[in-house]
Amino acid sequence: MPDFLLEIGCEEIPAQMINGASQELQERLHGLLKRERLEPKGVVSNLDTPRRLAVLASSIPAAQPDVTEQVTGPSAQVAFKDGQPTPAAHAFAKKVGVEVSKLEKVSTPKGEYLAATVTRKGRAAAEILAETLPKEIAALYWPKNMYWRKRGEVFVRPVRWLVAMLDEQVVPLELFGIVAGNTSRGQRIIGNDAVTIAKPSVYVEALRGAKVLGAAEREQVIRKALDAAARTIPGARWREDKALLATVVNLTEFPSAILGGFDPGFLELPEEVLVTVMRDHQKYFAIDDANGKLLPHFLAVLNTAGDSDGLIRHGNERVLRARFNDARFFWQTDQKQTLRDRVELLKHVTFQKDLGSYYDKTLRVQRLASWLSETVRQSGMTIRPGVVHKAALLAKTDLTTELVKEFTELQGIIGGLYARVQQLDEGLSPDAQAEIAKAIYDHYKPESMDDDVPRSIEGAVLSVADKADSIAGMFALGLVPSGSKDPFALRRQANGIVKTIAEHKLPFRLSEAMRAARARYQGSEAEKKFSNAAYDESVRGFFRERLEFYLKDARGYAYDVVNAVLAVDCDDVMDAVARAEEVSKVRGSADFESISIAFKRMKNILRQADENKRLMSAILDTAVLREEAEKELAASIAPAVAAVEKLRADRKYEAALLEIAKLRPAVDKFFDKVMVMVEDDQLRANRLALLQKLVKEFSTIADFSEIVTEGKESKK
Repeated sequence: MPDFLLEIGCEEIPAQMINGASQELQERLHGLLKRERLEPKGVVSNLDTPRRLAVLASSIPAAQPDVTEQVTGPSAQVAFKDGQPTPAAHAFAKKVGVEVSKLEKVSTPKGEYLAATVTRKGRAAAEILAETLPKEIAALYWPKNMYWRKRGEVFVRPVRWLVAMLDEQVVPLELFGIVAGNTSRGQRIIGNDAVTIAKPSVYVEALRGAKVLGAAEREQVIRKALDAAARTIPGARWREDKALLATVVNLTEFPSAILGGFDPGFLELPEEVLVTVMRDHQKYFAIDDANGKLLPHFLAVLNTAGDSDGLIRHGNERVLRARFNDARFFWQTDQKQTLRDRVELLKHVTFQKDLGSYYDKTLRVQRLASWLSETVRQSGMTIRPGVVHKAALLAKTDLTTELVKEFTELQGIIGGLYARVQQLDEGLSPDAQAEIAKAIYDHYKPESMDDDVPRSIEGAVLSVADKADSIAGMFALGLVPSGSKDPFALRRQANGIVKTIAEHKLPFRLSEAMRAARARYQGSEAEKKFSNAAYDESVRGFFRERLEFYLKDARGYAYDVVNAVLAVDCDDVMDAVARAEEVSKVRGSADFESISIAFKRMKNILRQADENKRLMSAILDTAVLREEAEKELAASIAPAVAAVEKLRADRKYEAALLEIAKLRPAVDKFFDKVMVMVEDDQLRANRLALLQKLVKEFSTIADFSEIVTEGKESKK
């Protein structure tokens, strides 16, 4: 079976857009082939470069298999009159391509109808791909598109060539006025301008000869080049940076690396400033000594074979020197005004047009952080409310600094650095000042699930307060994330709140914290636009999704365990994490599996009874129960409830779950011996009340009916 190769040649695609588009193209091609009964053995991407998206499907059928099917036509009454075929019969025969005499009669629920067995010949794969693939390519999602031909045709960058091949056969698909061929292009500077692809299986090798490497190979080459360049400095090593490495992989086709240097005098600036300039602005890798201290050198990745005469290195050093000089000038200029003096300047920095300035936000965050600090203190945890209060006042002041205006990636970090070197208040102890600086430095953390949470409990409280204020204000305005749209990064901020609460074990219930955040908007336009009930419901659902995401993706708990835990309570993050951990431990036991199956059955019976409006007693009357099995089960509830409640209060969830599992013999016996839905109204009502009590009393840790089990439920 032939292989299929598709290459879309473009002008340079932004590095951050390549991976997502590559994955989507792979999925679209695989989906198309599967729908058309041309399923391949495999689909390979990771062949992309800044100038091309490429995907290879191996071993696809050359044509669709033929399909034999029965086609139904008009009813026999309409098709024949006095035993002779009518025009309707002749029209149907012509449509399906058979003689009238070969038409069959088939019986259907609607009566007798004419039918014909026809064989539809499969279409050639090349024909299908040429017809359908352009639509799939044009439908690729890009964060930003370009017009370069005619209105209505958009793509990330102008398409300059296409390669589409089914083994040696060119598939003549057309896209944006370009007809596909078998000619690709090499590396723009040192490669061949035109590269003929004989067949898909030699694609990688042909491009390698034209100085174009696949993404995985480029990463290996870059790593080896960085290692080799760093080794020229004794004891040095380049600073591992996965995000930067992924970026430079997508900026190059035939990479190499060079070592550059800068004036050691710049090391007087904070390391965060220097590394940000190198990493975010110049795409350079920092170099550390054996002790992890920054060295006055950098590594740059080139999209060419090398720099034998040193001109590129010299140019990079000159550019970096200018950027560092700017940073030093801004640092020195900013020191002329303290962070405390900058608080008033926040009145002129807009947070959001309907939510006021950053000065307004600062006052709200201060009040909310104080409330949260008191909640932490009352729980018995050690916290310094004064540190939180002062850090909240100064946290956003670095937005008015020249250094943050120039290097926006450093917001928060610069505030923490300035708080470290400036005298914030007279009489403030060095220890308190250090803690304030640390809280300011960390208050944007975590910026992703992979990022660290703030280092101190004061920083954690400030981080939660800042993020909760933003979410509360946006939700109060109705600016709720939907689908892929989240312009204010509220999901990311909510993820940060959940992770910070979980990892610092903060005693906050999400609903209470978010109501407190909303209360700080009291009297504002935002507070008036969203009712309390609508706000609470919207926020509750939003944070449930974020907590579910954290438990599944960050903690790795099974989806059914997460569903079972959150069905009971999704408001207490720390408690939800603890319950998920213990349910995961015991879920594999035979008793727990049996109890889970029984709870599913109980809930099904109760739901059906409710839907059918069958009589249910609000209170269980054990005197009405007749069978020994149901009396035994009813008697076992009270002592089990007492034991479980005590263990749950102490958060000994594993022991509580094992206590519930001890009910298995009584529950199994009940379902073996007792019929719940009997005709006797009073007896049925009390048996339903017994099940209702079981479900209610023993679903305080997890909803066991959500657990997926391998066992089978009884049909009785």
